[in-house]
Amino acid sequence: MQKVCGIADPVDRAKAAIDLMARYQSHVNELSRIRREAIEEAQGSGMTQAEIAKRLGVSRGRVGQLASSGPPPERAFFGTDLVTVSLGGKYEAGKALDQKPSEVVTREDLDNFEHLRKLLGGMKLDTQYEVIPPTGIVNLNRDNHIVVCGPRLSPIVAQVLEGDDNLRFAKDRAWHLVDQVAGKEYRSPQDEDGSAGDIGYLGRLPRLDGKGTFLYIAGIHAIGANGVVHFLENNVAEVYREVRTRRFSTLISCRYDPETLEVLESRRVTPLYRHEG
Repeated sequence: MQKVCGIADPVDRAKAAIDLMARYQSHVNELSRIRREAIEEAQGSGMTQAEIAKRLGVSRGRVGQLASSGPPPERAFFGTDLVTVSLGGKYEAGKALDQKPSEVVTREDLDNFEHLRKLLGGMKLDTQYEVIPPTGIVNLNRDNHIVVCGPRLSPIVAQVLEGDDNLRFAKDRAWHLVDQVAGKEYRSPQDEDGSAGDIGYLGRLPRLDGKGTFLYIAGIHAIGANGVVHFLENNVAEVYREVRTRRFSTLISCRYDPETLEVLESRRVTPLYRHEG
């Protein structure tokens, strides 16, 4: 704060103050989430509000307020600050040979970002997106990161997925997902009988630098990722209670409207496989 006060130019000083306030507010939001989760945990262990109030040195009514204020505990599932959503990009079709190819993302992935933006916004998390170039090169070594990109579009993501001993993508006559523990294949209804359904992968995978994880979402087809996002919109609190921010993976089945591509139903079809014991 003293450094900000010492900036001579008034506009630069104002900008520095705004930036510092935003950084502090991010910390305040995360601390209030931690406080709320801790009080819920204490109550879950059998402590009464009166006992918690005595330990905290506040009134019983104040404990009730603290237990319901601030972002929900499951906010930590996505991050603690500005979240970046990386979407797989493809070269736009139909370009003339003398034109420079441009990178585009599917309608389904843009819908995914919009749904994630609204979900995270309700948890006081800002969201931005970036397009993974068609080369598939993406920086996985950063915090607060969600990747929505199939392994066929990114060799880096495909390499990380090979470390999952429970679930994997595979290809024969068509791409599909395999539960290696149960010895069961999950194929997209689109490829089997043409019906409006798909299977998606949801997991928290290790960064390449070994210093953290990133949240990973992908479908056999693009719409499968929409099914995963739909599942998180309705079940993230339950998933967070089971795995917190530890590494895991699971498969999600979805059904959608073939005209609007709106996901109508999503459900988990495998256990939440924990990668860390």
